[in-house]
Amino acid sequence: MVTVARHPGPIRRLGTVRHLGPNWYSAVMGTAAVATAGAGLPLHIPGLRTLCTAVWALSLLLLLALLGARARHWTRHRDQARAHLLDPAMAPFYGCLSMALLAVGGGALTVGRDWIGSAAAVALDAVLFVAGTAIGLAAAVAVPYLMAVRHRIEPSQATPVWLLPLVAPMVSAALGPLLVPHLPPGQARETLLLASVAMFGLSLLATLLMLPLVFARLITGGPLPLALTPTLFLVLGPLGQSTTAVGAFADVAPGVVPAPYSEGFGILAVLYGVPVMGFALLWSGLATAHVVRARRHGMGFAMTWWAFTFPVGTCVTGAAALARHTGLVVYEGLAVGLYAVLVVAWAAAAVHTARGLLSGALLAAPRTALVVPRPVTGRTTSGAVR
Repeated sequence: MVTVARHPGPIRRLGTVRHLGPNWYSAVMGTAAVATAGAGLPLHIPGLRTLCTAVWALSLLLLLALLGARARHWTRHRDQARAHLLDPAMAPFYGCLSMALLAVGGGALTVGRDWIGSAAAVALDAVLFVAGTAIGLAAAVAVPYLMAVRHRIEPSQATPVWLLPLVAPMVSAALGPLLVPHLPPGQARETLLLASVAMFGLSLLATLLMLPLVFARLITGGPLPLALTPTLFLVLGPLGQSTTAVGAFADVAPGVVPAPYSEGFGILAVLYGVPVMGFALLWSGLATAHVVRARRHGMGFAMTWWAFTFPVGTCVTGAAALARHTGLVVYEGLAVGLYAVLVVAWAAAAVHTARGLLSGALLAAPRTALVVPRPVTGRTTSGAVR
């Protein structure tokens, strides 16, 4: 038995929010990533920054629209909202709310200030950073708690989606340093920097606890269901974002923390970032192979396609950080190449999402239908996938 979408009538195709889940914030995250990653590329392309600023403005509009729609969802459809919290497949997406707020806020300081001014950009980022960080820390505790005491989960159900609430504090860690120069010198700056380092640590250790469950499920249980296969790219999120974070620490540490700690952050940016980016490239190859296989077996569009965007964007900013701190051209090329992948993935996800909204399919109520099992996902007695 699987869940498929019921197409509503033409009158009710638009405007319904009953089945609008927190996973929709991934579209905001992916759009903001295109803007911030493009602005940080180690090359100059005429008009690119203006285009990135326009994309950031789009992400801000999407965020405002979704916040309004989700508020309506909670006020008018509390039963469905509660069902989302108690659904182990949907609850982890509450981490996306935090990351959407943080991504748009960071984009305000990165590119949005070109249009709204520095003062407004700092104020907007400060508000969204505080809200996003608070929600992210709450989700990092609440969602695993619900998974332990309320959800009924089997090891075979493990997916990369479980990483989402744990990655949110890492986004705060990577974007917190942007606000450090705008605080008064002394205690305030050092406190924010070290708070960002603390969130880096808690997110990294939590991810290291969860990732083995995901990898073990993949190896022992076979490929993920077709619609969930794109979520394999979510693993790139903590890898690329942590590399971005240590690079950001090194950028702002001089003058904020005393020597030798300031120099230590520069060393950490390279000694941590290089091997982690290497593993990110390994995982991207594995995830791409699974996606190609799933596509051949009939994988269609789902909102999980947005997993191709924000995680890849974190690898773009991570590679750009390594380019700054190593001076190696290879990392500049890697950042540019990954950004090209990001733009293509964002365009594909955005076009399909727009079509799904116009048709009503993405906001339609799910229904249950019988599906003939696919022999291609079966396993032989030796454990090989057929």
